Amino acid sequence: MLRQAVNSGDPGFPAARSWVAGTVGVTSIERGILPKNAASPTGRGKRSAISSRSKRQEILTSAIEHFGRHGYEYTKWADIAADVGLGSTALYHYFESKLHCLFEIHAEALEAELARFERLTSERADFGPALERLLNGLFDLTELDVLRNRVLVAEEGMVAAPRTSPREEEARRLARSRMRDIEFAWAAFLTRGMEQGAIPETDPRLLTHAVL
Repeated sequence: MLRQAVNSGDPGFPAARSWVAGTVGVTSIERGILPKNAASPTGRGKRSAISSRSKRQEILTSAIEHFGRHGYEYTKWADIAADVGLGSTALYHYFESKLHCLFEIHAEALEAELARFERLTSERADFGPALERLLNGLFDLTELDVLRNRVLVAEEGMVAAPRTSPREEEARRLARSRMRDIEFAWAAFLTRGMEQGAIPETDPRLLTHAVL
């Protein structure tokens, strides 16, 4: 039912019970050190960093749209470059490869899903209302969310295989770690429901995989 969001298939859960067991300073200009119209190197650096992050996010968004609509295998790196107004070689400033970009999409998407899960389940102590709120929230998706989740499901097998490239492997490991975080959060949440008598007691690991 919720397989659109995540499905890691990663084994090795610990026992569920153990998971569930807080004077204003004077500016340089005022001191006369810098003229008011002087350019700050630090300011330039900050603007450059913001611009770089913005372009990186633009590349990720374009990749999600291409991978989600046409498939990862059928998307050319050059298509994404053209979308964001870069040459193909300029993409390597942001991502080592198309696969590296895919792993980063997985990692960032799963981080966002975990944040949403925690937000939707933390405000209600009673399992029933929390579950209803969670299910409604999980299906409140934008078009980009739907494409992103399609990529997560369609290409989850890519995340299972280790890579020789250090940057690709680092991103892959991060994605797998976040998959486990989501599984942990779901198992803890379902265990809460069992303890409150809202759902029958069973292996929360198996139930988590069935839900996801």
